[in-house]
Amino acid sequence: MNPQLSRRRFIKTVIASSVAAASHNSFPVAKAHHVGDGYVDRLITIIVNGKKRRVDVMPQETLAYTLRYKLGLTGTKIGCNRGECGACTVLIDDVTNYSCSTLTHSVRTRNVTTVEGVQSDDGSLHPVQQAFVDELSPQCGFCTPGQVMSAVALLRENPNPTREEARQALSGNICRCGAYDHYLNGVMRAAGQRS
Repeated sequence: MNPQLSRRRFIKTVIASSVAAASHNSFPVAKAHHVGDGYVDRLITIIVNGKKRRVDVMPQETLAYTLRYKLGLTGTKIGCNRGECGACTVLIDDVTNYSCSTLTHSVRTRNVTTVEGVQSDDGSLHPVQQAFVDELSPQCGFCTPGQVMSAVALLRENPNPTREEARQALSGNICRCGAYDHYLNGVMRAAGQRS
């Protein structure tokens, strides 16, 4: 062992270099990051629920992360975080998307609607939300925002679906409580049909 390098000196060196590294990064600043052939701006504007929002976004950041942790829109849930459960479903230009599998940078010019954005301006619930309440659709409620967004997208495209069409539209949403029929009853009620 090198007599000049004692255990105490090694530890002091590690601590000093850690402090130096930490002090260098103590004031994070949004800047462009090199990705592939070009640069990606970190401070971007996205349109969420009809409002332009400026947000500092890392190049690999998912929309679900941005919505929940940077914009405070916690209605969008992160369940599996790999595009399988549907709890993070949002509408992007009126099409359902798993926000945990969508990079925030990819939605810069598109309209994102979250579960917070479907209620009326006066604060009253969307017909799908109200129907889910009336049918006692949610149990634990974790999957409910994704179920709501899938149902809203369906009824915008097809205001008078069959029960099987509703089942297909909600098929990308896993309900751990098994309340699928209750959610389908809610969709049919929102469409003006009694289940």
